[in-house]
Amino acid sequence: MGIKRIHHVAYRCRDAKETVEFYRDLLGMDFQLAIAENKVPSTGEPDPYMHIFMDAGQGNVLAFFELPNSPDMGRDQNTPQWVQHIALEVESMDELMAMKQKLEDAGIDVLGPTNHTIFKSIYFFDPNGHRIELAANTAEPGMHEELKRVAEDMLEEWSRTKKAPRHAAWMHGEGEFNPNKKEAQ
Repeated sequence: MGIKRIHHVAYRCRDAKETVEFYRDLLGMDFQLAIAENKVPSTGEPDPYMHIFMDAGQGNVLAFFELPNSPDMGRDQNTPQWVQHIALEVESMDELMAMKQKLEDAGIDVLGPTNHTIFKSIYFFDPNGHRIELAANTAEPGMHEELKRVAEDMLEEWSRTKKAPRHAAWMHGEGEFNPNKKEAQ
Protein backbone atom coordinates (compact mmCIF):
# COMPACT_ATOMS: atom_id res chain seq x y z
CA MET A 1 0.00 0.00 0.00
CA GLY A 2 1.11 3.55 -0.64
CA ILE A 3 0.00 7.06 -1.33
CA LYS A 4 -1.64 7.41 -4.76
CA ARG A 5 -1.73 11.21 -4.93
CA ILE A 6 -2.93 14.23 -3.01
CA HIS A 7 -6.72 13.96 -2.77
CA HIS A 8 -7.04 17.69 -2.02
CA VAL A 9 -5.25 20.45 -0.20
CA ALA A 10 -7.51 22.73 1.85
CA TYR A 11 -7.09 26.33 2.94
CA ARG A 12 -9.40 28.81 4.55
CA CYS A 13 -11.12 31.55 2.57
CA ARG A 14 -12.94 34.73 3.56
CA ASP A 15 -15.74 34.32 1.02
CA ALA A 16 -16.44 31.09 -0.90
CA LYS A 17 -18.15 32.81 -3.85
CA GLU A 18 -15.37 35.37 -4.28
CA THR A 19 -12.78 32.58 -4.07
CA VAL A 20 -14.53 30.44 -6.71
CA GLU A 21 -14.78 33.44 -9.03
CA PHE A 22 -11.06 34.25 -8.62
CA TYR A 23 -9.79 30.73 -9.29
CA ARG A 24 -12.36 29.99 -12.02
CA ASP A 25 -12.37 33.30 -13.88
CA LEU A 26 -8.71 34.34 -13.56
CA LEU A 27 -6.86 31.02 -13.32
CA GLY A 28 -9.22 28.87 -15.39
CA MET A 29 -9.89 26.22 -12.73
CA ASP A 30 -13.14 24.28 -12.88
CA PHE A 31 -15.42 24.62 -9.84
CA GLN A 32 -16.02 20.95 -9.09
CA LEU A 33 -18.30 20.87 -6.08
CA ALA A 34 -19.34 22.39 -2.79
CA ILE A 35 -20.13 20.73 0.51
CA ALA A 36 -21.91 22.63 3.28
CA GLU A 37 -22.70 21.45 6.78
CA ASN A 38 -23.97 23.02 9.98
CA LYS A 39 -21.72 20.82 12.11
CA VAL A 40 -18.26 19.37 11.62
CA PRO A 41 -18.58 15.68 10.57
CA SER A 42 -15.33 14.59 12.26
CA THR A 43 -15.99 16.25 15.64
CA GLY A 44 -19.75 16.88 15.71
CA GLU A 45 -19.15 20.51 16.72
CA PRO A 46 -21.83 22.98 15.64
CA ASP A 47 -19.87 25.16 13.20
CA PRO A 48 -21.42 25.87 9.80
CA TYR A 49 -19.04 25.88 6.85
CA MET A 50 -18.89 25.92 3.06
CA HIS A 51 -16.20 23.65 1.57
CA ILE A 52 -15.42 24.34 -2.11
CA PHE A 53 -13.30 22.24 -4.47
CA MET A 54 -11.43 23.59 -7.50
CA ASP A 55 -9.84 21.42 -10.21
CA ALA A 56 -6.16 22.32 -10.45
CA GLY A 57 -5.58 19.84 -13.31
CA GLN A 58 -4.58 16.18 -13.61
CA GLY A 59 -6.58 15.08 -10.57
CA ASN A 60 -5.18 17.77 -8.28
CA VAL A 61 -7.81 19.52 -6.18
CA LEU A 62 -7.45 22.82 -4.36
CA ALA A 63 -10.14 23.26 -1.70
CA PHE A 64 -11.21 26.07 0.62
CA PHE A 65 -13.36 26.42 3.73
CA GLU A 66 -15.45 29.48 4.50
CA LEU A 67 -16.03 29.59 8.28
CA PRO A 68 -18.48 32.41 9.05
CA ASN A 69 -18.55 31.87 12.82
CA SER A 70 -14.77 31.86 13.31
CA PRO A 71 -12.59 34.90 14.00
CA ASP A 72 -11.20 36.68 10.92
CA MET A 73 -8.41 34.93 9.07
CA GLY A 74 -4.84 35.69 9.96
CA ARG A 75 -1.50 34.32 8.94
CA ASP A 76 1.47 32.82 10.77
CA GLN A 77 3.31 35.96 11.89
CA ASN A 78 6.50 33.98 12.57
CA THR A 79 6.83 32.77 8.98
CA PRO A 80 7.81 35.14 6.15
CA GLN A 81 4.99 35.79 3.67
CA TRP A 82 6.97 34.26 0.77
CA VAL A 83 7.27 30.84 2.45
CA GLN A 84 3.67 29.62 2.61
CA HIS A 85 2.27 29.57 -0.90
CA ILE A 86 0.32 27.54 -3.41
CA ALA A 87 2.40 26.75 -6.52
CA LEU A 88 0.60 25.81 -9.73
CA GLU A 89 2.25 24.70 -12.96
CA VAL A 90 1.46 26.19 -16.36
CA GLU A 91 2.37 24.66 -19.72
CA SER A 92 4.96 27.14 -21.02
CA MET A 93 6.65 30.50 -20.63
CA ASP A 94 4.20 31.92 -23.18
CA GLU A 95 1.30 30.79 -20.99
CA LEU A 96 3.01 32.15 -17.88
CA MET A 97 3.41 35.57 -19.49
CA ALA A 98 -0.19 35.52 -20.76
CA MET A 99 -1.40 34.73 -17.23
CA LYS A 100 0.70 37.58 -15.86
CA GLN A 101 -0.92 39.98 -18.32
CA LYS A 102 -4.42 38.69 -17.52
CA LEU A 103 -3.85 39.13 -13.79
CA GLU A 104 -2.37 42.61 -14.20
CA ASP A 105 -5.29 43.57 -16.46
CA ALA A 106 -7.59 42.53 -13.59
CA GLY A 107 -5.74 44.91 -11.27
CA ILE A 108 -3.66 42.30 -9.44
CA ASP A 109 -0.06 43.09 -8.49
CA VAL A 110 2.25 40.43 -9.95
CA LEU A 111 5.91 39.87 -9.09
CA GLY A 112 8.18 38.26 -11.65
CA PRO A 113 8.97 36.29 -13.61
CA THR A 114 11.62 35.05 -11.21
CA ASN A 115 14.26 32.68 -12.57
CA HIS A 116 14.73 29.54 -10.43
CA THR A 117 16.96 27.87 -13.08
CA ILE A 118 14.72 24.79 -13.44
CA PHE A 119 11.53 26.90 -13.67
CA LYS A 120 10.40 30.51 -13.85
CA SER A 121 7.60 31.86 -11.68
CA ILE A 122 5.26 34.75 -11.10
CA TYR A 123 3.77 35.53 -7.68
CA PHE A 124 0.58 37.26 -6.53
CA PHE A 125 -2.04 37.04 -3.79
CA ASP A 126 -5.56 35.63 -4.00
CA PRO A 127 -8.48 37.51 -2.38
CA ASN A 128 -7.84 35.61 0.89
CA GLY A 129 -4.22 36.72 1.21
CA HIS A 130 -2.77 33.35 0.11
CA ARG A 131 0.38 33.77 -1.96
CA ILE A 132 0.04 32.04 -5.33
CA GLU A 133 2.91 31.02 -7.60
CA LEU A 134 2.48 30.11 -11.25
CA ALA A 135 5.50 28.24 -12.60
CA ALA A 136 6.69 27.21 -16.06
CA ASN A 137 9.36 24.51 -16.25
CA THR A 138 12.58 25.60 -17.96
CA ALA A 139 14.96 22.80 -16.91
CA GLU A 140 17.48 21.50 -19.38
CA PRO A 141 17.70 17.72 -19.84
CA GLY A 142 19.49 16.13 -16.89
CA MET A 143 18.95 18.93 -14.38
CA HIS A 144 16.23 17.17 -12.38
CA GLU A 145 18.23 13.95 -12.37
CA GLU A 146 21.30 15.76 -11.05
CA LEU A 147 19.26 17.45 -8.32
CA LYS A 148 17.82 14.08 -7.34
CA ARG A 149 21.32 12.57 -7.29
CA VAL A 150 22.64 15.16 -4.82
CA ALA A 151 19.44 15.56 -2.74
CA GLU A 152 20.47 13.30 0.17
CA ASP A 153 23.94 14.86 0.40
CA MET A 154 22.45 18.36 0.34
CA LEU A 155 19.96 17.49 3.07
CA GLU A 156 22.67 15.97 5.24
CA GLU A 157 24.94 19.00 4.84
CA TRP A 158 22.04 21.41 5.54
CA SER A 159 21.15 19.41 8.65
CA ARG A 160 24.69 19.88 9.99
CA THR A 161 25.44 23.47 8.91
CA LYS A 162 22.10 25.27 8.25
CA LYS A 163 23.86 26.91 5.28
CA ALA A 164 22.97 26.43 1.61
CA PRO A 165 24.97 23.49 0.21
CA ARG A 166 26.66 23.98 -3.16
CA HIS A 167 26.28 20.43 -4.52
CA ALA A 168 24.46 21.93 -7.51
CA ALA A 169 26.31 25.26 -7.73
CA TRP A 170 24.91 25.86 -11.23
CA MET A 171 21.51 26.43 -9.55
CA HIS A 172 23.02 29.54 -7.94
CA GLY A 173 24.57 30.92 -11.13
CA GLU A 174 27.99 29.47 -10.24
CA GLY A 175 29.19 27.86 -13.43
CA GLU A 176 27.28 26.13 -16.19
CA PHE A 177 25.22 22.99 -15.89
CA ASN A 178 27.00 20.05 -17.52
CA PRO A 179 24.88 16.88 -17.62
CA ASN A 180 27.95 14.74 -18.38
CA LYS A 181 29.96 15.91 -15.36
CA LYS A 182 29.03 15.04 -11.79
CA GLU A 183 29.50 18.07 -9.56
CA ALA A 184 32.25 17.85 -6.96
CA GLN A 185 31.00 17.05 -3.50
